[in-house]
Amino acid sequence: MRTDLCALYALALSVFFPISVPLAQFQTALPGYHYEFPRDYYNHPDYQTEWWYYTGNVQSADGHKFGFELTFFRQGLSRDPKQNSAWDLRDIYFAHFALSDLTGKKFFHTERTNRPGPGIAGASASLQKVWNGNWSVVWMNGEEHLTALADSFSLNLSLHSRKPPVIHGVNGVSQKSTGLRASHYFSETRLAASGTLTFEAKSYSVTGLAWMDHEFFTHQLEANQVGWDWFSVQLNDNSELMLFQIRRRDGSVDPFSAGSYVDPRGNARHLRSTDFQLTPTAAIWTSPDTHAHYPVQWQIRVPSLNLTLAVSTPLPSQELVATSNVAPSYWEGAVLLQGKKSSTDIAGAGYLEMTGYDRPVSAGEW
Repeated sequence: MRTDLCALYALALSVFFPISVPLAQFQTALPGYHYEFPRDYYNHPDYQTEWWYYTGNVQSADGHKFGFELTFFRQGLSRDPKQNSAWDLRDIYFAHFALSDLTGKKFFHTERTNRPGPGIAGASASLQKVWNGNWSVVWMNGEEHLTALADSFSLNLSLHSRKPPVIHGVNGVSQKSTGLRASHYFSETRLAASGTLTFEAKSYSVTGLAWMDHEFFTHQLEANQVGWDWFSVQLNDNSELMLFQIRRRDGSVDPFSAGSYVDPRGNARHLRSTDFQLTPTAAIWTSPDTHAHYPVQWQIRVPSLNLTLAVSTPLPSQELVATSNVAPSYWEGAVLLQGKKSSTDIAGAGYLEMTGYDRPVSAGEW
């Protein structure tokens, strides 16, 4: 479950260059989809919206801790066979890059937008690559290589998955609302990460854990769904959780909220909305830019696992402020977890995404 930022920016672009997107040209995410790897790591141009979402917690040998986010989005605009020039606007590509200096209490983020053109941005199964300018993920020799260079910070990491991909949802789809509003959604929940991070002219060799989400679809939210809270959790017993709750306009939690539990051997279990509770606690961070009030402490309960976790962040200011008045801002940042599994102490780290706090997400943006 992720922000469809490519759709949002496509909407922003249409303010200046009106675009009518014929959704009938794109496929719908339907039950019974058969996943194949490595094929499904790459692009799915028959679906309108697609993203590759990397987050992680890493640290240097001297204990300096960081979080990172590198995300690539593709938004389809047309599949008209008459549009076959390199400069025809069939897709728009967006990317977000953020670095959280958790020890130094600093947050850096930037974004970019490109049309494919003659190789400017793209997603290619034949090249085993997704890229936007000089930001990229490349699949090579069983690893994923992330590279991103911004004005004051950069990232160069190699990732190796310790578990097979986890398919979320039921019968090949992650249902987000009624009818055909669903996505094909899988994650790599435990990626061993190593490489370098650079910011403010200093380079750090780092190791840690990363997480990858890949989602592709054409339809998703309904008008009464105004935002969500999404968690990726990597625990020190070698298990993981993905949980999301969709918030409705009346303040209730949507019954299409869901998640997955991944045991230490990599076996995944689907979790329905009734199988867990995500509860914000007292700590609120107010953005000086958007004035949104984000709950930055949470409690997670999964009764069937006898699991209770307290979620906190070492850096409350991890909001990605939108550069357009059309697209919403959102909070995406590194979190820490402490709690109990049965009677045993357990801890971990992960990422939290919160949308719809600066303003409700509009169905017209999805």
